[in-house]
Amino acid sequence: MASVSAKKVFKNYGDVAVVHGIDLDIEDGSFVVLLGPSGCGKSTLLRMIAGLETVTKGDIEIAGKRVNDVHPKDRNIAMVFQNYALYAHMNVADNMSFSLKLAKRPQSEVDQKVSWAAKILNLEPYLKRYPRELSGGQRQRVAMGRAIVRDPAVFLFDEPLSNLDAKLRVQMRTEIKELHERLQTTTVYVTHDQIEAMTMADKIVILRDGRIEQIGSPLEVYDHPVNLFVATFIGSPAMNLLKGETVSANGGVAVKSGDVLLPLPQTGKVEAGRKVTYGVRPEHLDPVSGSDGIPAKISVTEPTGPEIHIYAELAGEEICAITDERRDWKRGETVGLKPKLDRIHLFDAESGMAIL
Repeated sequence: MASVSAKKVFKNYGDVAVVHGIDLDIEDGSFVVLLGPSGCGKSTLLRMIAGLETVTKGDIEIAGKRVNDVHPKDRNIAMVFQNYALYAHMNVADNMSFSLKLAKRPQSEVDQKVSWAAKILNLEPYLKRYPRELSGGQRQRVAMGRAIVRDPAVFLFDEPLSNLDAKLRVQMRTEIKELHERLQTTTVYVTHDQIEAMTMADKIVILRDGRIEQIGSPLEVYDHPVNLFVATFIGSPAMNLLKGETVSANGGVAVKSGDVLLPLPQTGKVEAGRKVTYGVRPEHLDPVSGSDGIPAKISVTEPTGPEIHIYAELAGEEICAITDERRDWKRGETVGLKPKLDRIHLFDAESGMAIL
């Protein structure tokens, strides 16, 4: 196992800068997910750690050693790719053992490690099959097996589940997490899928335009986003956002958005007269009866099974509330919505940075 560090790392392609001075420390044995939209630099950063991309400026360290000029095969890392990258003419056992044979390891060691990896990944019945005879999930397990037989210091995963269907992705998420908990090998995992990040990571690193926006545990970045980008990128359905201005109301401070008065917790941190964006997640917006809530007109409802998603118009914006109440919600009906005051988010309108 080993720690991984990026120290003021920049990456340019000609005159185009894609990574802008990233500082990141990944602890030994941790599972860190690099999360962000397409083009944010997450795969480029992973490939620089792997040695598949050169560093324009700054340093990459593995186990405290600078590896900028170290060949990928000498970095003691193993990488699992999106497209599996299996040898079509080799069976499962040969695919998994290829790197060990290339390193001229004794056959007894090769057999022992392949058998060990196959048992962990439930591949024992498939060792004589070829990649074309396997499902997508089985191929991905073979790619993982090929990585773990090398007993690397660091695992690198580059969107490994994006080619799988929804059910297989859920299954493979569990398998990768269980594999990490068993081996405790430092793991860096790239994805644009927030559900993968939330369910698998010890820490999430959220990137945008080649810069780190926030680092934290899954619940830290979900419950305490540092800015509007993080708030809207994490969470499905997305956080409801309403633009407005803080005003004095009912002996305290509230947010006026259009003709609607939105309540705030009275913490003393917010003064009146400030342009803001008011945020509340759908699960923190309770549909209530009577005049207890803020009136909103229902536009559509989506039953998901355990919950019902209610989309409604509020202050000229479409917002979403989530309820488990089995009611026949009607289009055009007015529903009262009550925000949970301890779960309100407030952002500065100009900078987008969190106030509450």
